[in-house]
Amino acid sequence: MLSKKDMKRGVIALLNNIYDPEIPVSIYALGLIYDISFSEVEYGYSCVITMTLTSPSCPVADSLLDQVYNISYMIEEIQKMRVDVVFEPPWNSSMMSEEARLELDL
Repeated sequence: MLSKKDMKRGVIALLNNIYDPEIPVSIYALGLIYDISFSEVEYGYSCVITMTLTSPSCPVADSLLDQVYNISYMIEEIQKMRVDVVFEPPWNSSMMSEEARLELDL
């Protein structure tokens, strides 16, 4: 069984493969992921991802949330998944990784 640390690394790797279609950068590098937590449940772990969107009126919100939710099927130890969308604090470009800023020439 993977440790929580290894599961978090796996979740982050998968989140780095989910791109905002309007910005060619992963949602993780954009800073849209605020928290990834795990708790033990029968036969594995429950994962809660707290995230935001670049805008409350994001036209691809449903698609992004589905992709985030579906990473739970790629890590065997995750038996339950919840994705919480929050808008506090509001997202801004300072939340982006250095790599994302370089990629977007900011």
